[in-house]
Amino acid sequence: MTVPEALAIIQNRLQNREANFLKSLERGVYENARSPYRALLTNAGCTIDDVRNLVKTEGLEGTLSHLRTNGVYVTFEEFKGLTPIIRGNVTIEPSPSDFDNPLAKRYVSTTTGGSTGAGRRVRLDLEHLEAILPNRILSWDVQGLTGLPYAQWTDLPPAGLQGILHSAAAGQDARHWFITRNFGRKDVRYRLATRATLTAMRLAGAKVMWPEHVPLEDAVVLAKWGRAQTDLHGGCVIRASVSLILRIAVAAKENKIDLTGVSLRGGGEPPTSAKVAQIVASGATFHSSYAFSEVGPVGSSCLNGTGPNDQHLMQDHVAMIRAKRKVPGFDVEVSAFCFTSLLPTAAKMLLNVESDDYGTVEHRSCGCKWETLGFPVHVRDIRSFRKLTGEGVTLVGSDIERVLDEFLPAQYGGSALDYQFAEEEDSRGFTRLVLRVAPHIGVPDEERMIQFVLDSLRQLGGAAALAEAIWREARTLSIRRETPAMTTRGKLLPLDLRRAG
Repeated sequence: MTVPEALAIIQNRLQNREANFLKSLERGVYENARSPYRALLTNAGCTIDDVRNLVKTEGLEGTLSHLRTNGVYVTFEEFKGLTPIIRGNVTIEPSPSDFDNPLAKRYVSTTTGGSTGAGRRVRLDLEHLEAILPNRILSWDVQGLTGLPYAQWTDLPPAGLQGILHSAAAGQDARHWFITRNFGRKDVRYRLATRATLTAMRLAGAKVMWPEHVPLEDAVVLAKWGRAQTDLHGGCVIRASVSLILRIAVAAKENKIDLTGVSLRGGGEPPTSAKVAQIVASGATFHSSYAFSEVGPVGSSCLNGTGPNDQHLMQDHVAMIRAKRKVPGFDVEVSAFCFTSLLPTAAKMLLNVESDDYGTVEHRSCGCKWETLGFPVHVRDIRSFRKLTGEGVTLVGSDIERVLDEFLPAQYGGSALDYQFAEEEDSRGFTRLVLRVAPHIGVPDEERMIQFVLDSLRQLGGAAALAEAIWREARTLSIRRETPAMTTRGKLLPLDLRRAG
């Protein structure tokens, strides 16, 4: 697929957003007896003709807001199957598969990133991979990356396979694929499926190679690859999670490798200002991305952004409204993002499905190419309302990140990769908060470090100050000298939600 072809497809979808929404809703919801959305629409007394009339008078986003006001939405917990859907006197207890798109063929099985717990299995339609390919091609064109050598560093397949397929379909060299873990004895089916896929790709003329194992501690391999490719071709692109991107940048700095000319593309977790500052200090440029498995790319970074996570919303295939919701366990409200899929190929049918993300949404003239292409909506300061709870007090993600990314590295050295909060339960069932500190960080006095963290929380004020007061009195926080835990996909989350007894 060429850039002009990709642009034509996306412009057509932008012009037909409302028609595509109605088509997907009619076929994937109203004609699907298993759909939880159908039950919600019925409970709201809303027929397909009612929705059509709403779209004519209120527009797409206005219609979605109207539907949500009338109970047609699914919370993050409901979508994950953690709680039943209760609207008035109606209770729906769907299985996760009830949200599957009945129109998708589901050739490929993958999982979500697991940022808030165990990853959920998502079955992808190859036609959907083709449908979101134009967004990838156009994103690279906008950022001036078309034709540059490309590498990705991911977990073992099926993670990363979509990126390789998209690279080949865009006519790029897809031979540079690095994986953080090697295939083990239990991964026979993944090994065989990967080999079969790569064989089929080669037969179709794609340039692909077997993925090369590069463990987390060998990030310098990617730094050297980036330097070598840039010297040969004038630039290159490396795609990975933000934490892995940071590892590459840190390794480059430690080994005195200049990454000028290297474009590092990171997603899967918030690129905080502190992380990005360390990334660009290597000489590389950084591009953030915003996507999730159920629908594909949601945002692409603005060339004139106000921060490291300023995205243009990909409105050609997804719609988004915001809705107030209270953060569980804490008296704080956020405007949660609610997504609706517009294409019949999406892996999951989404109709006002709340994500665990919130942030700022605005129509702003930025002057970058995305705006001229018809994408005026900016989504920035994206955060998850993941929570850290102890002694009945909850700390939201942004406060956690500032302590880990800014305050601790400034005081004790290292980087955001060297610190992590974790919740654990003691023998009596009380939640204790552990600050993991990498062994190479000098900590002459652990008690003094605890006091520093608590003082930092008090300095932040608000909920953080309340947490500080209670945690100080209850002696909730402790220090543990161990390497912060990564997810299987190489992400370092500020809060490790996996409880240990």
